[in-house]
This record gives sequence, structure tokens and C-alpha cells, in this order.
Amino acid sequence: MSDLLDHEDGNIINEPLSEALTKRYLAYALSTITSRALPDVRDGLKPVQRRILYGMRELKLDPDSGYRKCAKIVGDVMGNFHPHGDSAIYDTLVRLAQSFSVRYPLVDGQGNFGNIDGDNAAAYRYTEARMTEAAKLLLEGLNEDAVDFKDNYSETDREPVVLPAGYPNLLANGATGIAVGMATSIPPHNVAEVIDAALLLIDDRDTPITEIMNVMPGPDFPTGGVIVEPRSAIRDAYETGRGGFRMRARWEVEDLGRGTWQIVVTEIPYQVQKSRLIEKLAELIETKKAPLLSDVRDESAEDIRVILEPRAKTVEPEVLMESLFKLCDLESRFSMNMNVLHKGAPRVMGVRDVLLAYLEHRREVVVRRAAFRLDKIEKRLHLLDGYLIAYLNIDEVIRIIREEDEPKQELMSRFGLTDIQAEAVLNLRLRALRKLEEMEIKREHEALIAERDDIQSLLNSSKRQWTRVGKELKEARKTFDPSTELGRRRSTFEDAPEIDLTAALEASTPKEPVTVVLSSMGWIRGMKGHGLDLESAKFKEGDSLYLSEEVYTTDKIILLSGDGRSFTLGCDKLPGGRGHGEPIRLSIDLEDSVDIVSMFKLEPDRKRLVASDAGYGFIVAERDLESNRKAGKSSVNTAGGLLTVCTPVAGDHIAVIGTNRKLLIFPLDELPEMSRGKGNKLQNYRGKEKLADAMTFDREDGLVVTDAAGRSRAFPEWTEWMGKRAQAGRLAPRGFPKSGKFSG
Repeated sequence: MSDLLDHEDGNIINEPLSEALTKRYLAYALSTITSRALPDVRDGLKPVQRRILYGMRELKLDPDSGYRKCAKIVGDVMGNFHPHGDSAIYDTLVRLAQSFSVRYPLVDGQGNFGNIDGDNAAAYRYTEARMTEAAKLLLEGLNEDAVDFKDNYSETDREPVVLPAGYPNLLANGATGIAVGMATSIPPHNVAEVIDAALLLIDDRDTPITEIMNVMPGPDFPTGGVIVEPRSAIRDAYETGRGGFRMRARWEVEDLGRGTWQIVVTEIPYQVQKSRLIEKLAELIETKKAPLLSDVRDESAEDIRVILEPRAKTVEPEVLMESLFKLCDLESRFSMNMNVLHKGAPRVMGVRDVLLAYLEHRREVVVRRAAFRLDKIEKRLHLLDGYLIAYLNIDEVIRIIREEDEPKQELMSRFGLTDIQAEAVLNLRLRALRKLEEMEIKREHEALIAERDDIQSLLNSSKRQWTRVGKELKEARKTFDPSTELGRRRSTFEDAPEIDLTAALEASTPKEPVTVVLSSMGWIRGMKGHGLDLESAKFKEGDSLYLSEEVYTTDKIILLSGDGRSFTLGCDKLPGGRGHGEPIRLSIDLEDSVDIVSMFKLEPDRKRLVASDAGYGFIVAERDLESNRKAGKSSVNTAGGLLTVCTPVAGDHIAVIGTNRKLLIFPLDELPEMSRGKGNKLQNYRGKEKLADAMTFDREDGLVVTDAAGRSRAFPEWTEWMGKRAQAGRLAPRGFPKSGKFSG
């Protein structure tokens, strides 16, 4: 083995594994960043997109040509330019054709290219495609040396490094991608607005973002919708290149007569699949998490039409929609991270910098196309000069051609023609010797000289170059004119309404009397009405009534478990009173070994005395016991014991009694008010003694307890048991309930 390692072979590299992995992973990361995931700031395209468009151009799939099978396009692109899997190429081609995925489709597809429900496109052997006018504008100038070309992966062909890009495609269609250690997310915009912003920067490169936003107020998503992001947040995102945009579905109220109505959703946020959105709404209805929504239907055909039915006609449409915006993708957020390739390196750029980089690219394209045209003109003028010499000496030219053995050399020496001119004269057809043809050549010569002078002026003047850039952008803008279906703005801007959703939901929820019943085995239900005969209520075999509370559907109930956690349930979401209800553990995360010890209606301003059997307790406001988590909220630290007392505060004194039947009474103000915790010691115990019960009472009313039969008994001499908090107390007076508790 050592001999093998020591053997010098050009194919064996002896280096530490860590270094080898670092080098190769770095090479992979750079390849992913520069050749796969991030778009170029100049044309806004990733390599695979650029190669698809160039491949379609090579196949002459112009907008006015016929369609070709996508299998042919994918095969040519994969074989000539993109050495990756066919699925990666076809998936990209499909996305470029989807009007709901890209703002300005670059591929005109024929066949099944998927839909907004998330259905996949048909296989590439079934679909056909060609380029759109938008794609043609990106490629315009490739034959005029507008950009550099490079060898393809096999060095058998050439491909463009970047496209000329007749309009700012990066901002027009946006981009998303995940590289190694970085990602990009750029929203689409309205091309006409982006071009208007670029024209402002041509006039003044230091145009502030606020002025740019006057003509380019924000993104324009292909699926429309309403953008509710504040203008200040959009400005910050445009300046830094990082931010986000809140989008909402577009909806309207449809009157059904007799006071009834329904919501019609006509546009949904960008990149939201309609089928999943409807599934989520149906789930919200089934789980009663959307109490104001009764039904959802999809009546979409070519246009989106999703019907939302309210639970009652008294519900406010704005309240219904605001509640749904918080629960599902009727409102979503598009994150902006304008990470692009600029001069071959990744960089996060603001909108102004992106547009300036694009404009610099366009100026270079203008200069290169002008230089290319100038070269063509010079060559043509060179030929025309030769033709004019020949026409002026036509008889001598004919004689030389007829009589001389080397007419080409004779023409060159006699008239001072170059090799190219002499060859052109010799190749003239006889019909071109007409007088009319001579006049045409003179006119062409004059026109080309004028054009040459104009191009030379252009190449020598930076100002004229920028004027040409602006002129070409204005011409491209006509393709995306806002008055056309393609160019019209689809997303609009609104301020999100200020609605107190909690209060609105409470006001919109029907207020109906309900009696909450919790059984000994942990089954809960909401029985309609108050004053029910719960003794006759049906329970499962071996089960019985444990706790009950009369509430309304607009109320909330608090449940406290033995381990000191508090849970909150909406009374309108409780299982119905028919049958035995549902196990409470379906609604809250409660271990089988832990029981519910208290259940009551939430009254935020009311206070309660809570205490564990370890003898510690405190005063807590009921609002501090409310929890929105299924796992509940740890409110009382039971110090390893169990929560024993949870009683309303109704007085200025506290009475506590232990399992040793010793009673202690002390003022309420000796116990602290806390939002959570262990509390202070109420009574001192020895050994296995614990707290049995506690209550509060008013000094003027005195201590009154209730026995198991429901009879009340007052103890006028209660002051004899007064003491300081945490004392042991004295044995309870004669006549105190045998249960050792203040009630029953």
C-alpha cells in the first residue's frame, strides 16, 4: 500500500483530505452561484434560461414562425449548450411559458403547460413552443456583435455570454434561486414603469428612490392582487435590495338579494396554488378555526372565481376577509433579496444600482452595434468606390477583361483598385452595367456616407450614446404599452384597513347561551342553553359530571391542570352537545397522568387565588391565565405537588386549612399579586401535611362555609384564628365540615 502511495503518477494527487474537500466544495459553490442559481444583472437571466432562448433562436422559432416540439428544443439545448438533465431544461422552459409564473412570458407555448392549481405540464413530446415578442427583444442585436460569445461546454459551438436585453428583464420578470450560502428573490415589475425609471436615470444618474417610485411604485405580479406594504417599507427595500411585500387576494362582495351576499375572490397572491388555498380554507371550516366562514367553492374557469360564503348575513365582509388573511394564503409575503451577478461576482444591489448596471450594458450594446455597422458600411463603401471607378471607365474595363490575360492585375494597376474591388468588378453582371444601376450606386454611396458620419458622431459622443439608449428603450416600451393587455398594471396598491379583529370577531359571532360540561373521564362538550338539568345528562358508561360552566358562544373558558398549566378554549369552537362530546386532550396537549382541576369563564378583570398542595400561592388576574397555545401556559409552579386551589377573590381576607385540619386566617394584602410563579407560603406544615383548601371572604360578612349537604354556617368567632401568613394556625372550630374544606 505504501509503495502505491509513493509511486509517482500524474493521475494521483497526494494531499490532505480536508484540503481536497475544501477546494472541490468551493469550486462547486462557485459553479452553483455563477452558472446556475443567480441571474445576471444585465439581462436578468440564468444560464439555462439564456441557453433556451438562444437555442430557440438557432432553430428560428421567431414569434411569427411555426411551433416546434419542445422535445426538439430541449434536445438541442442539452446537446449544444446545457450539459445537464432534460428535466431541468424543460421545467425552465415551461415556467418561461406560464403567464401566472412570469410577468412577461418569454416562451409561447402550445399544449398543456400546467395551471395555477399546481398541475404539471404535459411531457415535452406532447407540447410545442416558440419565442414571444418579449424574448425577441432580449435577443435583438446578437448578429451585430452586440455581446461577447464563448465556447460551449464541448468547444464545438459558440454561445452568448449575455443577451443584448432590449428592456430591463431582471426587474420585469424577477428571479428566484438558491445557491450555496446565498439566495436571490426578485419580484416582477411592470416593464413600462421600469423603462420610465431607467429614462429618469439617463437624465440624472443620482435620481433619488422617491422620484423613481413616482413612476415605478412597486412590483407588478402576474397574478395581480393587492399590495398592502407601506410605501416607506417599499422605499427601504428598493434602496437596500432587501425587504418584502405583503400581497392580498383581490375580492368583491356579490349581492344575492334579500340581504344575503357572498365574497368572490378574483385574484390570488403570486406563487400561491389555488387548489392548496381552497384545501386550506376547507380545513379551517372543518376545524372551526374560521368561525365566520360557512363554505368555500371553486367556480374558476379561465379566470379565477373562488366563492366564500359567510356563516351569517350579519357578518361584515371586511371582518370576514381580515380574519381569513391571518389564517391562510389569501395574504402572503414575497421576500426581496436582490442578489445578482455583477461583473461576474454575486452582489446585493438596490433598484437604482440595478438599473444603472443595465443602462451601462445597453450603452455598450449600442456602441458595439454601431461599430459593427460602421465596419459593414466601410466595407460596402469600399466596394461602391470600385464600382464607380468601373462605371466611369466602363469601356476600358470591358477592353481589359476581354483582351488581357490577367485582367484582375491590370485593373488594379491601371485604376488603383484593391484586390477586393477588382474582384467585385470582375463579378459584376452585364445587366448591372445599365445607367440606372450607376445612379442607384451613387445614391447608396451618398446615403452610406451620411450614415457613416452619423455613426462616427455617435461613437465620439457619450451624450449621443445615452440618447440612443433612451430612444431604443422608448421603442421597446411600445411593445409593453400600459394600454395593452400585456402591459397593463395588474397589481394595485392599498392600505390595509385598521380593524380590531378580536373585537370584530366577538361582535360578529352569534351570542348564544351554552353550558360547558366536562366529565370525570375528560370528555368536553357545549350544550345549548342555560339552566339545564345536568343530573339527567348522558355520559359514557362509568363516566359522570365533573365540572360545568354557563357561558355564551362569544366567551372563552380557562382550564387549569394539576401541574399548574392554564389552557384557553373558545366557547364557539367546542364540540356540540349531541352525544358525549370529544376528549379534552384533542383540544389541548395534556398528558394522561395529569387532570383538569378547575374550569371557569374568562373574565379578564377578575382575580383568583391559586395555590398548590405544597402550601404556596398567590393572586393572579384571569387575563394572565389566557393562552393561545395548544400546549398551554405554565402559570403556577406547583413545587412538585399539585394545584389544589383556584378560587375567585371576593373579599379582603384569606382562610386556609391543611390536611391536619388546622385553620389560619390572614389579610389578603399579605399575599402578592403575580402573573405566574410559585407564590408565597400560605401555611406551615410538618411531615406529610398539605394544603387542603383556601378561600377569600370579606371582613364584614365574616367566615361562612358550606357543608356537603349545601348548608351554610357562619363562624362569628373567626377572628380567633387570625394570624400571620405562613403560621401553622389552630385546629378548626367545632362544626367545621368533616371534608376538611370550606365548601362541601
